Amino acid sequence: MSGAVTQRQVSADEADIRLDRWFRRHFPGLTQGVLQKLCRTGQIRLDGRRTEPAARLAPGQVVRVPPLPEARGAGAAPAARPALDPKLAREIEGMVVHEDEAVIALNKPSGLAVQGGPGITRHVDGMLEALRHGRAERPRLVHRIDRDTSGLLLLARSPGVAAKLAAAFRTRQVAKTYLAVVVGRPEPAAGRIDLGLARARGLTMVAEAGEDAAASVTEYETLDAAGKKFALLALRPLTGRTHQLRVHADALGTPILGDPKYGGEASYPAGFPRKLHLHAWRLRLPHPDGGELALEAELPPHMRETIERLGLVIP
Repeated sequence: MSGAVTQRQVSADEADIRLDRWFRRHFPGLTQGVLQKLCRTGQIRLDGRRTEPAARLAPGQVVRVPPLPEARGAGAAPAARPALDPKLAREIEGMVVHEDEAVIALNKPSGLAVQGGPGITRHVDGMLEALRHGRAERPRLVHRIDRDTSGLLLLARSPGVAAKLAAAFRTRQVAKTYLAVVVGRPEPAAGRIDLGLARARGLTMVAEAGEDAAASVTEYETLDAAGKKFALLALRPLTGRTHQLRVHADALGTPILGDPKYGGEASYPAGFPRKLHLHAWRLRLPHPDGGELALEAELPPHMRETIERLGLVIP
């Protein structure tokens, strides 16, 4: 252990972030296990009272920081990130569709992962250094969309902004609209899909009776159709489950074009681009600095090509 007990005040920019995330920001070497123990034994306190790692902070609150272990480098600066490949920097700069003092919005292309994982070395999170633009901290991800889904992805310029945006998503203050080209034409043409979902063997599936299911709701509207073979849908998820829109579209009997994972070979008609035709099109949300932020992202080339080929029209 090293150092003495200190008292740190929560800044306005750190409002609404969790205590454990606050510690990760200021003491990146501190493990979650040690943090939980320090809270449990009352050594970490918030405004003089015992607290939990999940407690959300308010500006002006005082965090009691006890002496912290040296072994994991608590309090040390994070390791320097390697320089970003200029090609990747130009790539992510080209994705920016909105930028202000608090928020950045990207139009992510289909096929680019949001974060890394097994076998994934190229991803949005690994490119964010290019958007620092001389600031003390690089932007941070607020939410995620599937690797094969294109469209709007929000970034926060600071931890406080990230917390506000995360709270807006969590409390359903964010209106999300996706565009999808589907195989078939749903009946009825518009409605609400309310199907509990469960994860098994790496897939999201409609839960069977008696299964432990997560509530999952999507509103849909048919914007245009090419006979009964294809349709253009607006999908508005009211919950945020993994692969929710893809599973719900398939449950309607109209799998998303280019989605063999849930639609099988029926989702791959001959002559169409073999890419997922699902696009995070519009977002409407409270801006962290006040007012409302409304965003729209242009369709990716493969969806434009398909929509034009089928003669579909976006109202």
